[in-house]
Amino acid sequence: MTTRPEKKPDKNHFSSGPCAKRPGYNLEALQNSPLGRSHRSSIGKARLKEAIDKTKDILNLPQDYLVGIVPASDTGAFEMAMWNLLGKKAVEVVFFEAFGKTWADDIKKELKLENITYHQADYGFLPDLSKINFKHDLVFTWNGTTSGVKVPDGDFIPADREGLTLCDATSAVFAMEMPWNKLDAVTFSWQKVLGGEAAHGMLILSPRAVERLESYSPPWPLPKIFRLKKGDKLNQEIFEGSTINTPSMLCTEDYLDALRWAENIGGLEQLIKRSKNNLEVIETFVAEHDWIDFLAAEPAIRSNTSVCLTVELEPDQIKQLIKLLEKEEIANDIASYRDAPSGLRFWCGATVEKEDLQAAMQWLEYAYHQIKS
Repeated sequence: MTTRPEKKPDKNHFSSGPCAKRPGYNLEALQNSPLGRSHRSSIGKARLKEAIDKTKDILNLPQDYLVGIVPASDTGAFEMAMWNLLGKKAVEVVFFEAFGKTWADDIKKELKLENITYHQADYGFLPDLSKINFKHDLVFTWNGTTSGVKVPDGDFIPADREGLTLCDATSAVFAMEMPWNKLDAVTFSWQKVLGGEAAHGMLILSPRAVERLESYSPPWPLPKIFRLKKGDKLNQEIFEGSTINTPSMLCTEDYLDALRWAENIGGLEQLIKRSKNNLEVIETFVAEHDWIDFLAAEPAIRSNTSVCLTVELEPDQIKQLIKLLEKEEIANDIASYRDAPSGLRFWCGATVEKEDLQAAMQWLEYAYHQIKS
């Protein structure tokens, strides 16, 4: 399309974190937030417990799995899992993008573990998961937010594994099917698939992870915000709404609003469907144009949330294209991650409307020809 499109997206928020707010979002939804009240008051604990319970319900978690609200977004939650659980066994680390590499580096440089096996792939690819030794603990990301690559399913994880599986699932939870019986410690943040606010992390633990916590103490000191135990036992209060540090009750209300929206549209099934429908919009566009492609060439491992694209333009031209779309108020925050190959990244989670993506694709074509010429 070389002519200027008429229709613009109603919402041009395509950031991969913090992500778009739910359709119809309004700050009035937060008016009942218990501001100025202690998070340890009865009303504060009730709100936090409601957030935990709704999370468990919507995700269809097993009854014996625990969910806790922890500090410092997904990063804090995953560091907490690693610092508490690793060290008893050798570790297998899978990484195929920036954040997985961060976990690998922290295991080596900060925890200083030595018996580590790395399974690495370049951006756009997935390592050979059949080479993982499940007698050891496994650390991996489910969805590569910076690469547009996801693990297709949990079939590679045996049910009778000896080690624990620690999964950073921050841009996968609420948008992809998760095989909970194969996962022992899972983390995510409010700011991703449901478009919540930053700084709060979620930690999900299986009974196997709890058993490890209560039977093993790592050799390194744990900062207060990482401590999951009282004495030798799991601190159950963390998983009942008593947080380690002070959470924002305003952000909690915002997360609850997103969870209620998810319930109202039909729960997890509809969240996943909306995200996949969004991906299909871009798949159709890519199939019709030879100057743009997915960074992840193989459809089975292609993310349906953080969709990463390559464009037949020089890096400086891509920057011009991004600026043009921002100036026209078509698409904000769509540059590829700073460590990833030059290109575009559109968030396609459930809070994004398909019609907005369709309009953005028309403008993307227009912008490409403007910059190319």
